Amino acid sequence: MLPGPGLNIEFYCRSGADATAKTGVRVGLFSSKKSDLVGIDISASAVKLLELSKSGDHYRVERYTVEPLPQNAVVENAIADVEQVGRAVDRALKRSGSKCRHAAVAVSSSHVITKTITMPGGMKEQELESQIEMEADHYIPYPLEEVNLDFEVLGPSEANPNDDEVLIAACRKEIVDDYVAVIERPGLDATVVDVDAFAVEAAYAIVADAIGGGMDKTVAVLDFGATTTHMNVMHNNRSVYTRDHAFGGKQLTEEIQRRYGLSYEEAGLAKKVGGLPDNYQSDILQPFIEAMCQETTRALQFFYSSSPFNSVDHVMLAGGCAQIAGVEETIANRVGVATAIANPFASMSLASRIKPKMLTGDAPSLMVACGLALRSFD
Repeated sequence: MLPGPGLNIEFYCRSGADATAKTGVRVGLFSSKKSDLVGIDISASAVKLLELSKSGDHYRVERYTVEPLPQNAVVENAIADVEQVGRAVDRALKRSGSKCRHAAVAVSSSHVITKTITMPGGMKEQELESQIEMEADHYIPYPLEEVNLDFEVLGPSEANPNDDEVLIAACRKEIVDDYVAVIERPGLDATVVDVDAFAVEAAYAIVADAIGGGMDKTVAVLDFGATTTHMNVMHNNRSVYTRDHAFGGKQLTEEIQRRYGLSYEEAGLAKKVGGLPDNYQSDILQPFIEAMCQETTRALQFFYSSSPFNSVDHVMLAGGCAQIAGVEETIANRVGVATAIANPFASMSLASRIKPKMLTGDAPSLMVACGLALRSFD
């Protein structure tokens, strides 16, 4: 695997310098230097934009913003309304004040097929691309002209050091094209189209030290989003397992809406800023936290049953639901595993325009955006 956090899977090359355009395999995959780039995470509930800078080994948060999305603009981890999402990206860019013209965005891993294959070592890049294109036909259940395909050389094979292990990843072009379209709407260049699981892996490398992560540690990162909980298990600072579960903060919003006769937008705002009746904590919020505990236990059991692992050292909570006060203590007690809230910015400095308290509150939901913003420094 190449140095640096995360994988360098990219599904789109804006320059058009693509000798194998029919499948989207990108020529010169690792040769271009990323710069002047913002990370844009498009989730079911919001567009999250983040711009970082770097001096030596130190990062600084330059700009960020969270722009809400209307209901059903993103459905089942895919963009359903390109126009609505495109306008939200435009608003986020203007609110942030960023002058970047290039962006990194991520498609959901639920839409990506990945496979690790073994190839002869020492192959030239063009030769490797041609061979991978032929091999991919055996693993991709779609015609290759309907997918964007990319790959990453992971390193020598343990079974035979003369061979290389290569990760191939494919995503249907219609999914990628929608993400590119919404990024280009405000005049940005979709320089990188990554995978959300790889972006989380890149961001995890920033926060691992804070929870004692690192070599020989196994950490389950659970990103509780609006409609989906994405689990990404890290071992030795690398992702070894991912799975999506149909559970998220939308259930809490809908229960607030039903119980108190609010609109969906009003319920979402009340959930975030407070002001709900006294029985909210006991009748609605606490049962939802218990449901989060059950979902965490269920996700871990899925992991144990489908991997060589039978325990994790830590649980890290990300996503909007991780902002609920006291949720980490409750999950730690119920699950019996040390639990922490993800904050990829804890060791970063902040530009004067950034409000520290606001960023701390939003930090758990910015893991994907952070991983994407880090692509500036590949």
